[in-house]
Amino acid sequence: MHLSEITHPNQLHGLSIRQLQQIARQIREKHLQTVATSGGHLGPGLGVVELTLGLYQTLDLDRDKVVWDVGHQAYPHKIITGRYDNFHTLRQKDGIAGYLKRCESKFDHFGAGHASTSISAALGMAVARDLKGDNFKVVAVIGDGALTGGMALEAINHAGHLPKTNLLVVLNDNEMSISPNVGAIPRYLNKMRLSPPMQFLTDNLEEQFKHIPFVGESLSPELERVKEGMKRLAVPKVGAVFEELGFTYMGPVDGHNLEELIATFKQAHKMPGPVLVHVATVKGKGYEIAEKDQVGYHAQSPFNLATGKAIPSSKPKPPAYSKVFTHTLVKLAENNPKIVGITAAMATGTGLDKLASKLPQQYIDVGIAEQHAVTLAAGMACEGMRPVAAIYSTFLQRGYDQIVHDVCIQNLPVFFCLDRAGIVGADGPTHQGMYDIAYLRCLPNIVLMAPKDEAELQQMVVTGVNYTDGPIAMRYPRGNGYGVPLMEEGWEALPIGKGEILRQGDDVLMVGYGSMVYPTMQVAQILSEHGIEATVINARFAKPLDTELILPLAKQIGRVVTLEEGCLMGGFGSAIAESLLDNNVVVPVMRIGVPDVLVDHATPDQSMAELGLTPPQIAEKVRKSFSPQLSAVGG
Repeated sequence: MHLSEITHPNQLHGLSIRQLQQIARQIREKHLQTVATSGGHLGPGLGVVELTLGLYQTLDLDRDKVVWDVGHQAYPHKIITGRYDNFHTLRQKDGIAGYLKRCESKFDHFGAGHASTSISAALGMAVARDLKGDNFKVVAVIGDGALTGGMALEAINHAGHLPKTNLLVVLNDNEMSISPNVGAIPRYLNKMRLSPPMQFLTDNLEEQFKHIPFVGESLSPELERVKEGMKRLAVPKVGAVFEELGFTYMGPVDGHNLEELIATFKQAHKMPGPVLVHVATVKGKGYEIAEKDQVGYHAQSPFNLATGKAIPSSKPKPPAYSKVFTHTLVKLAENNPKIVGITAAMATGTGLDKLASKLPQQYIDVGIAEQHAVTLAAGMACEGMRPVAAIYSTFLQRGYDQIVHDVCIQNLPVFFCLDRAGIVGADGPTHQGMYDIAYLRCLPNIVLMAPKDEAELQQMVVTGVNYTDGPIAMRYPRGNGYGVPLMEEGWEALPIGKGEILRQGDDVLMVGYGSMVYPTMQVAQILSEHGIEATVINARFAKPLDTELILPLAKQIGRVVTLEEGCLMGGFGSAIAESLLDNNVVVPVMRIGVPDVLVDHATPDQSMAELGLTPPQIAEKVRKSFSPQLSAVGG
């Protein structure tokens, strides 16, 4: 059977091990070809091909439900659940999503973009099943990296308290999340694999085999299998932990041995109550380059399959915001030992891996645990440190109560650096940084700022590190800056709550925030070509607003436009409108930003165009909205 013929996972039933191995090779080929062409997550999916095939051969997917954690590892699942023909559209506009998506397929039982959710969701389905008197299997597949997330541990604790609720948890143990795993649980899983007695046993065994006449070197593949088998025998303590938590533990199982996987899953389905099958896999399996660099090949831009090297762009680009952020932070930290960078398992994504390599004592990775990261930073701030929590906008949502309760209420000087704010592109709704302005602006004590370019970002890093009156947050976009000159040192902090005038005109006041400041200038230029002159303000701060600058100009000019790359409801434009209303400045206001919709996966440029946020579209809206007021001004 060819992979293209599989449109339903139940077609795997009855296939021989050899046939499944052929399907596995084809999945890897399709996976590699697609990601090499269009980019995407590479290593996670390659590591779970056999796991997926083995599990699905033991399930009836017309009834049974599999909940995948995150979705990075679900590409093989997508390929064998009716999406083979369209898989080449992965992460492209109107194409296959890079994550699980309930509206995309009946086999995507739970949407997943953030880690550590699968056991909770699967347990919810199992409890609902029992309450309704139904009879189907529920499986959660979770990576060992996701076990560093507190939510997964809460779910395990609850599931272990329900001995009559049948639930299968498959632990995909590849020793990695995105960056190397952090924490006691992954370390414990590795402890037995790498323990000195086990190393002694396996090394000694290898040495003895070498001295067997006529055998020696010829037994290397068989010897490796024996060694792996001995390692698996030496992990009973891992199982004991889960057994104590109320699970029946099975494993570790070779995650690339289909025969062993199928036999184990069949046995697991017969066990009552919560069961955990521990599967050992290799991230990037089948593509040697990815196996050797599991961090670098977690996700890739389009690349050359033969060399593994990224396909170079046609022209050099300015440095990325995250790179400028880290470079500046490292320079400051070198002269201030109180500065500590904190990441939640996103060292490379945020750029803090550079801080880790240069100043390891001033760097902390807490694992996939944003709640803990925020409160850890709060505790450090209590002791006079300068914690810098670099967390993606979408991931900081997971630590919201901690921001409110542990930081803002106590007015602690934690510096939040929100990478990937605004539209991020191919990862879709789970990763768009749409809401941070709105969800932070309503909190007492916090200061919110956003740079117009990478040079202003440098100033804001200095501002955030030096601000000690309470919490402060800086949002900045994914991608590259504008190529403006950067400074190596001598940066000055910005005055809190002060914007700047970039352009003057008498017809309309336009106030841009962060990544929308340069587009605002472009809009002003287009309007000028139609005889309409705009004053443009770079707000810099969404809280506190520079009311001394904005209010008199709004009253004088009489027409206001706000521009932001975030949700309109409760966002920056709302802040301006509220301020005008509260100060009895009654003028027409147009808010430009993301309406009350989910922004699906596409390139950022495609999303901006679809949302009407390109400079020509905005200029046209301004002309139409303020007509006939502006018709008397310009053409």
